[in-house]
Amino acid sequence: MIPHTYHNQATRTTFDFICYICIIMAKKPFTPIPPMAELPPAEEINVREILDKYLTGEIDLICVLGPTASGKTRYAVHLAREINSLLDQSCTREVFLVAESLEDRATRGTEAGGPQAKRSGGVSAANVREASGTRKTGAEIISADSRQVYRGMDIGTGKDLSEYEEIPYHLMDIVDAGTKYNIFEYQRDFEKAYRDIRERGGIPILCGGSGLYIEAATCGYSLPEVPADPQLRAELEKKSDEELIAQLASLKPLHNTTDYDTRKRLIRALEIAIYEAEHPVHRTSFLPKNTYYIGTLVSRDERNARIDRRLDARLEEGMVEEIRGLIDGTHPALAPGHKPVPAEDLIYYGLEYKFVTLYITGELTFEQMRTQLATAIHQFAKRQMTWFRGMERKGIRIHWTTV
Repeated sequence: MIPHTYHNQATRTTFDFICYICIIMAKKPFTPIPPMAELPPAEEINVREILDKYLTGEIDLICVLGPTASGKTRYAVHLAREINSLLDQSCTREVFLVAESLEDRATRGTEAGGPQAKRSGGVSAANVREASGTRKTGAEIISADSRQVYRGMDIGTGKDLSEYEEIPYHLMDIVDAGTKYNIFEYQRDFEKAYRDIRERGGIPILCGGSGLYIEAATCGYSLPEVPADPQLRAELEKKSDEELIAQLASLKPLHNTTDYDTRKRLIRALEIAIYEAEHPVHRTSFLPKNTYYIGTLVSRDERNARIDRRLDARLEEGMVEEIRGLIDGTHPALAPGHKPVPAEDLIYYGLEYKFVTLYITGELTFEQMRTQLATAIHQFAKRQMTWFRGMERKGIRIHWTTV
C-alpha cells in the first residue's frame, strides 16, 4: 500500500471521513431521488357543487384553463351544457312545485265555492309549466386567448366555433387582423362581457390558455393605459439588453424578471415606465373575482402527440391558404377596403402565424416550417404549464382534471 503524506491532522481527518463515506455508500444499494411529479394530481369535478357555489354567491366566475391541446375548449363547452342541464332540472322542479301549489289552492277555492274559484278558474300545472318552465339564460363562455380576438385568424388560433353550437361565446372576432390588441384592452373588454352576462342572469365561464389574460381578468390587476410609441421603440431597439435593463431599473423597482425575459417585453416595460414618468396614467380598477379554477390535465407525451396531430389537421384544413389570404388581402373576413395584413404583423403574433408566414415568404421550406412550428408549440405548451403552476405557488387553487 502506498503511504499517504498529510500536511496536517485536519487534512488527514477530512480524507479519512471521505473514505468512510465512500465505503458506506459502496455497501448500500443506490436509491435514486424520485423526480418531481410532472403533473399535479387530478380530481373529480362536481358540477352541481360548483353551480351551488355560484348560485349562493360563494363564487362569481368559473375559469377553465390549460395548455394548448389539453382539451380545455371542449371541456368548457361540456361544463356549460352540464350547468344548463342542472338549471333546466331546477327550473322544471321549481315551476312544478309552484304549479301544484296553485292547483291545490284552486281546488280548495272551488270546493269552498268562494271567490278563489273565480280568480283561479283555468289555472293548471300544465299551463304554468308551458308558460314558465323554460330557462331564460345559462352558462356563456368568455375567451381568454390572446389571438382569438382577431377576425380571419381562425384555423391557426383553433377557434373551433362549431364546437360551441348553442353555447354563447364572447371576445372572439372582435378586432381586425393586423391590430395590436393588448392586455389593457382585453381586461376592459372582459369586464364588459362579464358584467353583461351577470346582469342578464347568466353564468360566465372564462376559458383559455393565456395565463396573463386569465390573471388580469380574475385577479383585478391595475393596468396602465399606455399608447404605443413607435419612435421610442426604434430608439430603444438600438440599445443592448443590459442597457435597457439598467434604464428600466432606474425608473422602477425590478421585483421579478418577467419584465425583461424577452426583448419585446423589456422594450414594452420601458415604454410604459417612461410614459408613466412623464404623463398622468389612467389605470384600470376592476375588482378581483371569486373564481373557481379548473385546469385540464394531460401528460406531456400525450399533449405533444395531440399538438402534432392537430398541426397536421390544420395544415390540411387550409391554414396556409388562410394566412396567405391575410397577406394578399383576399381573405373573406377582411372588411371591404381593409388593407392586406403585413407579413411582419403576422410574424408578431407568433407560432402558426410566424412560421407559416416565413414559409409563404420563402424563408423556410414546408418541412422546415412544419418541424420548427411543432417544436415551438411544444415549448409554448410547456411555458403555459409553468405559468399555471406559478399561479398555484402564488396561492391560487386550481382543480385539475383529466379530459
